[in-house]
Amino acid sequence: MKIFKSIKCWIFDLDNTLYSGDTKVFDQVDKKMSKYISNKLNVSIEEAKKIQKNYFYEYNTTLNGMIKNHKIDPDEFLEFVHDIDIDFLQKDPDLAKEIEKLEGKKIIFTNGSRKHALNITKRIGIDQYFDDIFDIVNANFIPKPAMEPYKKLVEKHKIDPKLCVLVEDIARNLKPAYEMGMKTIWIENNEPWAKKFSDSDFINYKTNNLSEFLKKINLVKAA
Repeated sequence: MKIFKSIKCWIFDLDNTLYSGDTKVFDQVDKKMSKYISNKLNVSIEEAKKIQKNYFYEYNTTLNGMIKNHKIDPDEFLEFVHDIDIDFLQKDPDLAKEIEKLEGKKIIFTNGSRKHALNITKRIGIDQYFDDIFDIVNANFIPKPAMEPYKKLVEKHKIDPKLCVLVEDIARNLKPAYEMGMKTIWIENNEPWAKKFSDSDFINYKTNNLSEFLKKINLVKAA
């Protein structure tokens, strides 16, 4: 834990990282993606789901596959799939307290949209603690784990990767960060696509409770 004393920038994924995957928020996004594909390509929901998953695995996001293969309007896609109900999400005062205590820059790094990130973070009461949201638009619609968006984020904020931490629920998205010199934290979960590579050397730490993990970091930094 002492290595965290030198960290100057804290980078967090959004979905299933800053809130629990048990809330099933992303399940709503998932269903909206299927509906969008069904409507746009005039196929059944079942066929749309197959296309959606194939694109996710081949292109790292469904959006990326839709852009490359169907020349869709990415802004239209993002607006449609993130129009979901998050009223049931509760404030997370424990997480808010620990994020506020972290010294240095705090950035959200998401394959989703800025609007979605703002909606989520406002709902759980942590939006005021972040310096920036680096979303899929900032990344020119090139998603994690391609190296390009990581480099763009570092360049935009003029940060030293060796003084950064990335927190993610999708294990493979930690690999580029590790290769750049960042410390990596994986949010433990049982989603097959998210836990693949979770035993790799590019994961420095694992936790199933982000608030408690950050609390330990803050205690060490305060010592």
